[in-house]
Amino acid sequence: MKIGIGIPNQIRDVREDVIPEWARRAEDAGFASLGSVGRVAYPGVMDTVALAAAAGATRTIGLVSNVLLGPVWPAHMLAKEAQSIDGVSGGRLTLGIGLGGRPDDFVVEGLGPRGTGKRLDRDIETYKSVWRGETPAGCDNPLVPKGSREVPLLFGGMVQASFNRVARSGSGYIGASAPAHMIAGAFDGVRSAWKEAGREGSPYLVAIAYFAIADAEGGRANVYDYYSTAGADTAGFIASAVSGGAEAIKETVSEFEAIGADELILNPTSDDVDEILRVADTVL
Repeated sequence: MKIGIGIPNQIRDVREDVIPEWARRAEDAGFASLGSVGRVAYPGVMDTVALAAAAGATRTIGLVSNVLLGPVWPAHMLAKEAQSIDGVSGGRLTLGIGLGGRPDDFVVEGLGPRGTGKRLDRDIETYKSVWRGETPAGCDNPLVPKGSREVPLLFGGMVQASFNRVARSGSGYIGASAPAHMIAGAFDGVRSAWKEAGREGSPYLVAIAYFAIADAEGGRANVYDYYSTAGADTAGFIASAVSGGAEAIKETVSEFEAIGADELILNPTSDDVDEILRVADTVL
């Protein structure tokens, strides 16, 4: 199982200039990937910007959006944004997409929080059309450079429609911020949908888990704050699942490996760059 690390782009009032240095240190430490967190209505850094900054600061580490909120974006704009990050990084982006569950993230007029599943399915076709170099209606030119590749897509979601979307249009799946025993069923659902769709090989299964070493309680407080708009019960549950300390992190890694995750991205709960080496020493 590969081990990646998140970018702290959605820590409240994050020090934005930490992000390039965070990316460099993560690559030097030997992590497989850098993951971003997607949210609009929060005082952090937009995931596409964080990934672009990480791309410019690194050379080889993978870049994953886990997850970007697809339906809050106009489809053509997101397709170009994603390809641009993929292009400048030398083909290192994997675009993880979710529907979004917080109404305040839908700030673009005409792109509201209803009908997001159907809208995303239409948008996926637009993304792929753009990446193939097709010229959109009303445009004089393609939106991306000739020779651009189709950016690999992962999808989140805990319902059958999400599993079917992976099998139909994606290369894999990203689990929610929940313990391994709660994600195991989703992994099985994706595997089944993949097989039923007649896809060859296996879906790429990615898990995410929050961690904190130097300040576990402070990290849990930050996670609670981030999820607080979902209600106290949900925020409290996700915060309580933060792996605090080296032994808890090792146990979390073992649990996700046991359910067949291909990659686990450990999401930070602060912008303390020293956490990178602390967790690297624990899991790499």
